[in-house]
Amino acid sequence: MSHYKIILSGGGTGGHIYPAIAIANELKSRFPDAQFLFVGASDRMEMEKVPEAGYDIEGLWISGLQRKLTLKNLMFPFKLIVSLLRSRKIINTFNPDVAIGTGGFASGPLLKVASSKGIPSLIQEQNSYPGITNKLLGKKVNTICVAYEGLEKFFPKEKIIVTGNPIRKDLLNVGDKHIQGKDAFTLIHSKHTLLILGGSLGARRINELIESKLEYFMSLNVQLIWQCGKLYYQQYKKYNKLDHVQVHAFLNNMDMAYAAADIIISRAGASSVSELCVVGKPVIFIPSPNVAEDHQTKNAKSIADKGAAILIKESDLDDQFENGFSEVLKSAEKREDLSQNIKGLALVNATKDIANEVEKLLKQ
Repeated sequence: MSHYKIILSGGGTGGHIYPAIAIANELKSRFPDAQFLFVGASDRMEMEKVPEAGYDIEGLWISGLQRKLTLKNLMFPFKLIVSLLRSRKIINTFNPDVAIGTGGFASGPLLKVASSKGIPSLIQEQNSYPGITNKLLGKKVNTICVAYEGLEKFFPKEKIIVTGNPIRKDLLNVGDKHIQGKDAFTLIHSKHTLLILGGSLGARRINELIESKLEYFMSLNVQLIWQCGKLYYQQYKKYNKLDHVQVHAFLNNMDMAYAAADIIISRAGASSVSELCVVGKPVIFIPSPNVAEDHQTKNAKSIADKGAAILIKESDLDDQFENGFSEVLKSAEKREDLSQNIKGLALVNATKDIANEVEKLLKQ
């Protein structure tokens, strides 16, 4: 039977949405007649990104708990109840054969309802430190696909499968598209290209750093693809008038941006780290210090400790950034080492391995 019905939920940030889309694409290639439905948070970016990828999506009225007492937090119990009722209705109507969660607020209510109704369910945990939603769901679901070793302390050991994080297919061979990538962004071929990624919404401290170093980059003859995030675009778009700078709110052709890059500066969210391992370019990680359990620093450190990336904490940028960047830029050997080492950490079959686990659940 390939007329399976598959329901997926993940969202809030690109880090939860893209893995869900990658898993759906892989399952669709195996079961062309399957029906897919996504469930997201009604005011977040998945409501736009999922339809762009060709899938239907339903929205839940849900948001996360803030860390302080706010009106949003007082609303949380109501939102949760409404979302659980809405999830029950969606599941009763769609009647899925399997439910898949990739993290984010909306996946909580959906997978809780699915697992309580006995629908085979799987969650995919991208981080070395799980979020609250997945920690709670771990007790209920059948299978937990993880990207890091050592998650037995958060999840039942017998449910864990180490797969890595799903990667968009178009990133698997960006190494061969360097010239194409530079052309796609109309860049000068003889100059080094720096790609700056602060996540889909942007990263304030990275943007401030880049703004303060624009002359420094010019003096080194470096051109920039600067993804500043949609929250900051109005503030920084004026720098588009500089010859060596391109400012983007969001990059839709990520594969070409990665292909064009000689060096990458990035946050260290789990899905970014996994992508960058596959892309295999020299990376300087500047982790966000404002995330749960400081997991970005842990993610970046696990790579940097293996000589596969440079890690600079936000608090050290003033002292260390120029030295760190110049060292990478000026030594082809250093770039090659970083490149080879980070490639060695890539789990390129993650999407297929997760789809295999979903297939096992479908066939049970």
